[in-house]
Formats: sequence, C-alpha cells, structure tokens
Amino acid sequence: MEKKRWVKLDNASNIFLAARSETDTKVFRLSAEMTEVIDPVLLQSALQETYKTYPLFHNVLRRGIFWYYLEERVGTPKVQPETSPPCSPIYHYDKREFLFRVLYYKDRIHLEVFHALTDGTGALWFFEDLLTEYVRLRQAKVLESIDKPEQREKADLEDSFKRYFSKKKKYATIEASTDPLKKYQEKELADDNKPLEQTPKTMSVYHVKGEKTADHRQRVIEMSLPLKEMLTLARNKKVSLTIYVTALYMLAVYLAKEDKSKDVTITTSIPINLRQFFPSVSVRNFFSTTIVSYTFKPDKDNYLDELYATLAQQFKSRLQKEALEKRLKRFISFEFNPLTRIAFRPIKDGVLKLVNYIINKKTTVAMSNLGRVKLPEGMENYVKQTFFYTAAIRPQFCLMSYQETLTISFTSPFVETDIHREFVRLLSEREIPVIMDVNRVSREEME
Repeated sequence: MEKKRWVKLDNASNIFLAARSETDTKVFRLSAEMTEVIDPVLLQSALQETYKTYPLFHNVLRRGIFWYYLEERVGTPKVQPETSPPCSPIYHYDKREFLFRVLYYKDRIHLEVFHALTDGTGALWFFEDLLTEYVRLRQAKVLESIDKPEQREKADLEDSFKRYFSKKKKYATIEASTDPLKKYQEKELADDNKPLEQTPKTMSVYHVKGEKTADHRQRVIEMSLPLKEMLTLARNKKVSLTIYVTALYMLAVYLAKEDKSKDVTITTSIPINLRQFFPSVSVRNFFSTTIVSYTFKPDKDNYLDELYATLAQQFKSRLQKEALEKRLKRFISFEFNPLTRIAFRPIKDGVLKLVNYIINKKTTVAMSNLGRVKLPEGMENYVKQTFFYTAAIRPQFCLMSYQETLTISFTSPFVETDIHREFVRLLSEREIPVIMDVNRVSREEME
C-alpha cells in the first residue's frame, strides 16, 4: 500500500483552526455570475481538470498530538447545487473532507474555501483556472473557443512563512531597485508630514452590536459600482482604492452609531498579500494583517480629508519591509519555540484562541481587497461579474474588480443594515451609481 503524503500546516493556518466558530467559520467564497445557466456536468469536468494541477487542494485536515497537518486524500471532489447558507462550515474534525467546495445555482458558480487551506490569492488562482476551463468546455464546438488555461507558475506546497521568516530562511536580499514594496508604496501618496495616530488601547475601540441572525447565517449585501469612477475619486484624494473605500466605510460605521456625544475610535483590520513584497508563488497562506484606526470627535463636521490622510499614512508606515519582517519573525517564532514544539495541540489551540480574542478586542470592522480578476481574452462574453466575501463575526467588506466593474460585498452576523445604508448614501453623494442585492436572513424577510 502506498504511504499517504502529508505536510505540516503553515503558520497562519493554525490560528484559523483555533478561532473558528459556528458564526465565524473561517470560510470565504468566490463567485462568478455567468451569462448562461450553469451546466453541472461540464462544471464537474472543469473541476476535475483544474483539480489535477493544484496538489494542495488534494488534502484533508488531520489532528496530530502536537500540530494539525494536511494529508493527501484519494478521490475527486464533486460539484454540488447550492443548498446551504453562504460560507457554511467546511471542516469537521471527525471527517476526512476536502477543504473546499464548488457549488452552482442558476447562473452562478461558487468556490468556497476553508482559510486554513489557502488564502484569497491562492483560491483566486484556482477559481480563475476553473472558470477558464469551464468556458472552454462550454464553447468547445464554437470557432472562437477559449484556449486551455496556461499552467501558471506556482509552488503549491511551499511554506513561504518558513522560507522567509524562520532563522533558517533561504532567500536573496531584495535590491532596492527591484523591490516590489517600493513600487507599491509609490502608489500610496499620503502626506508624509501628517502625524501618525497611535494604535488605540483595546478598551477604547468601538465594537458594533446588533441582533444576531437566528441560524448563524451571514447577512450578505453585494454592490456593483463603476471601477473607473471609483478609481478617479481615490486618485483625486491621493490615496489608493483600498484606503478610499475603507475611509468611507469607517465613516458609515460612525454615522450609523446613535450616540455621537463622545469620541469614538474605529479600527479596521486589513490583510496584506506578502507576495507583493517577497517573491513567492506559493498557493498556501502567505499574508499578514495590520490595523488602521481613526478617532471621530463630536465637534467636527468634516472628517473625510483627515481620515484619508491618516489611514494612508498608517498603512504606508506599516508596509515598510523591515517592520513587516520584524512582526512576522516574532509571530513565527511561536511555532519554533522549543517549549511550543513539545506542547500538546490543545494547549496551543488555547493560546491561539487567546491571541485571536485579543485581536478581536482591538478590531471594529475588517476588509479585504483581492484585486483584479484576470481571465483570458474573450471570457467577458461568458463571465458577467465576480464577487468575493467571507464569513465574519463583525461587519466586514471585500473588494474585487473584473473588467470595468468593482464589486463590494458586505458580510455581517447581524440583521441590521444601518451601516450599509449610510455607505450607499455616501456613494450617492459622490454621484456613484450602485446596483445592490441583499439576502434574506430573518424569519420575517424569508416569509
């Protein structure tokens, strides 16, 4: 009998396992709205072809005495009709299940992934190849058919955290002239003379409260906006699209708050794709997060200009290569500490749950920008638009762009939509047209 291959989880994955819950399942979803109703037979064939080229996706999650680990599973995943709420749990510790699922509903294809398997970038690569293969099969008898997806450069099982941030790291120092971080920072045009707000104390951070949905399903709101107009607004304020939308959302959170008689500190957790700064084509998790903050004061009328500048300056300062390396080395040192290595897994889970609890106390809302979806030429005739969102224990929004459309997807464990109403109002004031779709979460809405 052939021995099954296994691989240790990367550093980021362990905290997802310790922190998951019925509400925060640590599952995220990529969706594509197609121009035709989905053919499940062709979608299954496309999945089988795509699956072959991503060995990481062949694994299931197992629990060891000291750590979790990935183990290769024999078999092929099956596409399924969508019947459960978005981002429902994928990992069950007593079952050897794939850590992703491909769903379909009418004209939509969904890829849902447990975050311990991969991050948004790794999942997006898989999703882009899946869509391309599906359209190619769908149009196989048409002259202008789509070419078979090219094999993208990737390293499925490489642990880039260990490669770059462990004591035994093996990589060449990035020269300043070719440092992708430098190029990235040139896009962040904040005023360097602007004073940097300090990270607020945990007790002072505002936390959104509301009525929880009855069955833990997420309130999902999808918005479609013109990408060019949004980029123009951001450039006029000399900030990136990420910072521009984050600032509007933080202001919407403040405006939706009933009591504004006191100072209110609102923070946003923002993920950082480390592949931008350290050359890696790993499909596994390779990201960090940072928290930006702003304190709203009741005696002010106009917050936005200062808010844009403050967030941009904070974000830029925390993207310094040295700061990233220092923070990540400290984080990964936990894994390689001799005491940690011999500690039993439940003890490590307890420590990571505590770490996650502390992070949550410092966070008001969260966001993620997955960037632009890249599909072969001609795919726009078959793929109308794409969406990205994740399960959340607090209000969260995700950005994704495709062709000329920016989609912003909001998720929340709460029934209320006050924040989203304020956000749409802010966009309307800037003459941005919004197309919106909202799911039903309460018993009254479903009836």
